[in-house]
Amino acid sequence: MGGRLRPTASRSRRRSPIQDRRQFLSAAALPAATAFLRPALIEPRGLARLRALSAELEGADPQALAMDEALWAQVSQAFTVDRSVVNLNNGGVSPSPAVVQSAHKRHLDYSNELPPHHLWQVLDQQVDGVRQQLARLFGCDAEEVAITRNASESLQTCQQGFDLERGDEVLTSDQDYPRMLTTFRQRERRDGLVLRTIPLPIPCEDPAEVVRRFEAAITPRTRLILCSHVVFLTGQILPVREVVELGRRRGIPVVVDGAHAFAHFPFTRDELGCDYYGTSLHKWLFAPHGTGMLYVRKDRIASLWPLMAAPAERDGDIRKFEEIGTHPAAGYLAIGEALAFHHMLGPARKAARLRFLRDHWARRLLAKSDRVRLYTSLDPRFSCGIATVGFEGLESGALQGHLWERHKILTTGITHEGIDGLRVTPSVYTELEELDRFCDAVEQVLEKGLPS
Repeated sequence: MGGRLRPTASRSRRRSPIQDRRQFLSAAALPAATAFLRPALIEPRGLARLRALSAELEGADPQALAMDEALWAQVSQAFTVDRSVVNLNNGGVSPSPAVVQSAHKRHLDYSNELPPHHLWQVLDQQVDGVRQQLARLFGCDAEEVAITRNASESLQTCQQGFDLERGDEVLTSDQDYPRMLTTFRQRERRDGLVLRTIPLPIPCEDPAEVVRRFEAAITPRTRLILCSHVVFLTGQILPVREVVELGRRRGIPVVVDGAHAFAHFPFTRDELGCDYYGTSLHKWLFAPHGTGMLYVRKDRIASLWPLMAAPAERDGDIRKFEEIGTHPAAGYLAIGEALAFHHMLGPARKAARLRFLRDHWARRLLAKSDRVRLYTSLDPRFSCGIATVGFEGLESGALQGHLWERHKILTTGITHEGIDGLRVTPSVYTELEELDRFCDAVEQVLEKGLPS
């Protein structure tokens, strides 16, 4: 199963890249179909086969592959989504491919055969294998990766884990995730901290302006900065590395909220230069729901308190951040299949497809009416699969409700200072026809208004 496939045709009739892709597609559909009909039959060889076939795409232009509808139609068959509705809120939580669901169920079934033994003596011992795989993808040491339940748990570990005193200031943007803002506000009430927020341009195509705004808000009492990698409201990619370097020059730790970035588009720890990074894995990695990751640079682990108490001998151990009592080992282990699926798609191919889908609907609506406003830059440096769109004269909540009630199209209404629109997040299984249905429905409303 390993190694590259060898075509049976003679040298004079070598396979074209398109023929290679068709072979990839046919084989890629088999594990998905098998998983749908007989989940218990999925085995590691299925993904090994996909990896071997995906090697045939190496060297092909990701931008060209992004437009290959035959390829992505087959990739979509790896998912078991309900096609009676159109899900354009994959940024909230994503479905997992069938092979991930199957692995999750298999581990869960095994857990329930003899929980005290199988959970603690068998499955827990395998979690380090997943830890190592996550570390390889992020480009860090495995002893710097904790597996958590979501981005909120990862980030709150950092927000609550620093020793801060009354009057100390924490700094973030007013576009950060509400739960993270709530966490700081609770520390304001409990510990006397001061939360300061900065507004960000909407959209922003000047990374230096973001850094300037953070720098201008720093005071002698600033002790911690929280910076989103991707803003959840709009999909804006922020200049994390520059903000981290700003904090390092000032001796201020920077925690990066990577909830919407990890496995969305390619990057590594060293490209960000960060010391703390929290993310969910059930968004763009397609891992089981309720899985996340916390990265803490090795020399920072001992000084960061865990959310739940850990013994002193674990002060410098990344696993202290996993001390939550009995935990969902089945979901943690199935992250491994999600990682394999991610590598099979190819991070660059995946990001190119997501940007292609975003441009398909966004550019069509922009061309249709001057009442359309994008709150997200379409420049690939500043966004990927997420974009937020508003419509002059249309309230986003009413439009969101109409799309769901009348058309069974699920979007996310976004209302924030300077933003009133719909966040649209397709995924690799989304079909162009589904995006066209979304555009048709919106254009009908732009022309005739919302029905009374």
